[in-house]
Amino acid sequence: MSDPFTMLKNVKETGKKVVGFYCVYAPQELVLAADALGFSLCATKEEPIADGEKTLPRNFCPLIKSSYGFAVTDKCPYFLHSDIIIGETTCDGKKKMFELMSQFKRVHVMKMPQSYSDDSDKQYWLAEVKKLKGILEDELQTEITEDNMAQAIKVLNNERRLMQQLSEFMKLDPVPLSGQDFLKLLWGRNFVVDRGEFAAQIHDIINDVKDSVAKGESAFPQGAKRIIVTGVPTGMGAEKVIKIIEDCGAAVVYIENCSGMKQFVTLVDENQPPLAAIAEKYLSTPCSCMSPNPIRMDNMVKLVEEYRADGVVDIVWQGCHTYNVESRVLKEHLKKNGNIPYLHVETDYSQGDVEQIKTRVQAFLEMVN
Repeated sequence: MSDPFTMLKNVKETGKKVVGFYCVYAPQELVLAADALGFSLCATKEEPIADGEKTLPRNFCPLIKSSYGFAVTDKCPYFLHSDIIIGETTCDGKKKMFELMSQFKRVHVMKMPQSYSDDSDKQYWLAEVKKLKGILEDELQTEITEDNMAQAIKVLNNERRLMQQLSEFMKLDPVPLSGQDFLKLLWGRNFVVDRGEFAAQIHDIINDVKDSVAKGESAFPQGAKRIIVTGVPTGMGAEKVIKIIEDCGAAVVYIENCSGMKQFVTLVDENQPPLAAIAEKYLSTPCSCMSPNPIRMDNMVKLVEEYRADGVVDIVWQGCHTYNVESRVLKEHLKKNGNIPYLHVETDYSQGDVEQIKTRVQAFLEMVN
């Protein structure tokens, strides 16, 4: 298999267009309906941060510094070969990053409403999605038809259903998959070239897990402590807290954040007009940039019950103010609704605090149940 740089270079030579995006608010159905390839650019590696800090403040969150470092050095093939970048105003840091990025790349920034509850917010967001559709059509020199959108909805809904099937296995005791392995599967969806092939691979994995369960095989012994992880995106390269939890003997049974299951739990309504249905699905994403954020609060309590979790670990990147503030809200909500054990971990992409986090996680696991 060729490396991503060569693969994307070959893809571009066929005339295929590439769209990069940084957030689950970017409507992937529009990219697919435009017959383009869409890739997530949300960076989770420590290495590019030094390059990012040559321009950005050191006290920015590591996700932004890593993302910008990759972009400005052309070390990310998916950014390098993107014809257009879809940004979004989920935080002030990202807004300024996109402003700088637009000096050397075509960037369109979707302006987020402040909540998902009011009709005015929904109408505002629908207008933003319509605007994006027009911009993609102009930039990619194509037409995004109703039929193409409807077909794209079916394809991506199928992927969401497959991921939901996988997550159902995590309700079992003993747990058949580690949280780290589950994260790899979720993360892989961000870099799909052939969506049919990807769906077939997930089907095969589901069958393999079924076989493992039937044989009594598991990633953790029966009765292992069960933890739900929530908070900021924790993709491959920034999964250290998940690794620490599992190295301490607990099973991460659900990854709620937007690099985990958050983007897969809600389907696009296939019975509505396509554009309106797409807008509705994406606006319902319970990100901390929405204020208030009751969907996240209610979902967390339900998830604890469904996955029989012993506790919740809330991961927050240093400099991510929205998630840091919302941590206080979530902690109180879990306390009022079942006195659910909760651990807040504020960290970055470095390995310097691994032992400190390990000590805190060990103490937390000893406390729960």
